[in-house]
Amino acid sequence: MTHHSFSLEAISPLDLYGVNNKRFNSLKVRFPSVRFIARGLKLTLKGPEEELDAARETVESLIVEIERRGGITEERFGELVAGNYKDKIEGNNVGEDVDDFILHGTRGAVIRARTGGQRKILESSQKNDIIFALGPAGTGKTYMGVAIAVKALKEKQVKKIFLVRPAVEAGETLGFLPGDLKEKVDPYLRPLYDALEDMIHREKLKSYLEKNVIEIAPLAYMRGRTLSDCYVILDEAQNATENQFKMFLTRLGKGGKIIVTGDDSQIDLPQNQRSGLLQATRLLKGIPGIDMIRLTVLDVVRHKLVKKIIKAYEKDEEN
Repeated sequence: MTHHSFSLEAISPLDLYGVNNKRFNSLKVRFPSVRFIARGLKLTLKGPEEELDAARETVESLIVEIERRGGITEERFGELVAGNYKDKIEGNNVGEDVDDFILHGTRGAVIRARTGGQRKILESSQKNDIIFALGPAGTGKTYMGVAIAVKALKEKQVKKIFLVRPAVEAGETLGFLPGDLKEKVDPYLRPLYDALEDMIHREKLKSYLEKNVIEIAPLAYMRGRTLSDCYVILDEAQNATENQFKMFLTRLGKGGKIIVTGDDSQIDLPQNQRSGLLQATRLLKGIPGIDMIRLTVLDVVRHKLVKKIIKAYEKDEEN
């Protein structure tokens, strides 16, 4: 029997042990052959060498995560205790040296890339000015885009964020709807608001919106704008027409960055209109500074049934 000791001086023991030792007890259940002895700011592990090595590596990953992030969510704790300390996603890995942390959310949660596809988006955003993030519903591509943009705003890398969506259901003719522009397009932009509220405290978000630091607009209203020193998220891009897409991409100005998110399997345009997303991915592929990332069912982070639903539809299409 061998042993290994950890000093917890650099972290709060409560983050590791959990309320009423809930997390500590889950470690004991995960490694039943290992004794966990907690005394003050010292944690000692004793057990057979092979089992001890696995427990030691897990505790090390937990301590590093807590120290680096200032805490750890229950979800992340569970992942690491389960052995996912290298963040490997089956069939969809990227380099282990990619830091998946983005920012701290308004509810204390750590917002980070959770799948291989999401990490590719995060890594690409550091190298490219235009990113196409394409894939099925539930893969978090829009959420990732908003998180990356908010991080850039908070770190003063950009001065502004634009949130843009085609208002397909209203045919881009919004004048008959009641209210001002914001009220007209809010229903189409609600998913983007939901993401923002996870990342920016309510009063600060309200201030950003009032001062147009964060600006919302239907795609048709972007004509004539120059998008400089800003992050632009074009969501539901599969519903932009070819002319709209060309107009939008040519708005990019100095210091501007664009993240395009869409699902090319769910195009809602009328039959007589072609999706600009399909054309753009064909024409712009391979241009330096433009990256195209394809997310798959492996990147789905919603309810576990969403993966099964997507697979069922894919199988039906194949048949």
